[in-house]
Amino acid sequence: MVSIEDYGTYETAWCPGCGNFNILKAVKQALVARRLEPHQVLFVSGIGQAAKAPHYLNTNLFNGLHGRSLPVATGARLANPNLTVIVESGDGCNYGEGGNHFLAALRRNIDITMLVHNNQIYGLTKGQASPTSDEGMVTKAQPQGVPSAAFNPIAVAVAMHGGMVARGFAGMVDHLADLIQQAIAHPGFALVDILQPCVSFNHVNTFAWYKKRCYELPSDYDPTNWEAAIKKAQEWGERIPVGVIYRNPRPRFEDHFPVLQHGRLGGQPVDREMLIKIMHKFA
Repeated sequence: MVSIEDYGTYETAWCPGCGNFNILKAVKQALVARRLEPHQVLFVSGIGQAAKAPHYLNTNLFNGLHGRSLPVATGARLANPNLTVIVESGDGCNYGEGGNHFLAALRRNIDITMLVHNNQIYGLTKGQASPTSDEGMVTKAQPQGVPSAAFNPIAVAVAMHGGMVARGFAGMVDHLADLIQQAIAHPGFALVDILQPCVSFNHVNTFAWYKKRCYELPSDYDPTNWEAAIKKAQEWGERIPVGVIYRNPRPRFEDHFPVLQHGRLGGQPVDREMLIKIMHKFA
């Protein structure tokens, strides 16, 4: 029986009070609740404080380039569909440098869980605005305020009919752990955008700021209603909904490839005669 202890305890490089600690706790809770052994899980991350989170887990990890987590995760998932593949990185990494891959993953609906630590700032590189920083926010790099409108990943994901689109808050650990469980279980691409205060560089969107505004979606909310989800995705400011915003039972990307129905590619027999014929075509 898998336990929290199986995923290890490590010294971190995060600031005291960072929201990443609660997210790490929620991730462990979710993995154990799903009864996943460490060897059954692959985390793929990029660059940033959030991208360090899988470093503090006793599990498989590929730590790649800034914004390039999803291509690696896609390849891993297609090569071995027996793996639970989770992308975990920050808002800058996934929505900035990795924005094009985010859109491609939504279109494909590949069976990957994407956990985004959204602190609305670049934390590792000391506090410049990220794609999700609110317009007008003052930072060291934008002393006159951010001139661009904030990127809304929830609205984009819903508009593109993403498989599962959810928002969590680092200050609601048990609720977040449940969302991560649902995302892992969802057969298709699942986004969990996690509001994560940065105590060092974002003094606007603090724990208190989020706690005052975040509310759980009511039990009668229907996440399969696309029109309602679009409206809910636009809700930001005085009230911020957390929970599963949208759910769409689309076919998975993997389901379009018959060869993957027989298990991981590395475990399938090789038709040598067919391989020789193919090679001769290129001779």
